[in-house]
Amino acid sequence: MTVPPPSGPAGRSRQGAGTRPASPSGSPAEDPIGELELLRWSEALAGIARTGLGFTESHYERERFEEVLAVAADIAAAAGRCFDPAGQITEWIAAVGKGVPGYVTPKVAVGAVVSDDDGRVLLIRRADSGYWLYPTGWADVGYSSSEIAVKEVAEETGIDCEPVRLIAVLDSMRHGFTSVPTYSLVYHCRAVGGELRAHPVECTGVGFFAQDGLPSPLAGPDIWVEHAFGSVRGDVAGVLFDAPREPLWRAET
Repeated sequence: MTVPPPSGPAGRSRQGAGTRPASPSGSPAEDPIGELELLRWSEALAGIARTGLGFTESHYERERFEEVLAVAADIAAAAGRCFDPAGQITEWIAAVGKGVPGYVTPKVAVGAVVSDDDGRVLLIRRADSGYWLYPTGWADVGYSSSEIAVKEVAEETGIDCEPVRLIAVLDSMRHGFTSVPTYSLVYHCRAVGGELRAHPVECTGVGFFAQDGLPSPLAGPDIWVEHAFGSVRGDVAGVLFDAPREPLWRAET
């Protein structure tokens, strides 16, 4: 089960792309807000409102939260990701749970950087986007995150692997890998058996690749390639994560 395809040419966010004309005083203006930043704000507002609807017993508060959903839908429409704001509001409200089950959080995906004895990394070419990336998929209920990594690799590539350690925790929406709020947990795994066999529906290619021979197009190479191969070689011991922005809600430039 795979996650949505990368949304940009290299799986990168278009946040902060371009600049506004200089102000009358001649000083440069701030960069415009990008589509993914607008979508992030929309999803955050919708999450707050849906969580509020799941906990409140007040009719007055319900009306206020529904108004916030309307604003969130308009922002999504401005980002080009929502062509029916009214339908989006209906969908959001239909998904509201009661109490703790209704607390809206990011989805979780799990990826696996699988290395072989030659230090090469296992990549798949995704059928939905045509991009090459390490195996990754949504976290299923009933499994630990490392079990998901093993399961996804076997399903998508035919390779058996064992997890070595967690090497990255990434906000996939921030990097443009998906338009769905998602935290991606990435494990370094070691291939221990199996035979290369691309999933007949989810993959159009599969193989082990050295860092100097990576296929194209590759999703987000500047985000993960150096860290992944450094982890495989033992040069990098830390976990890659997204540093907090300052202030937290400002668009990256």
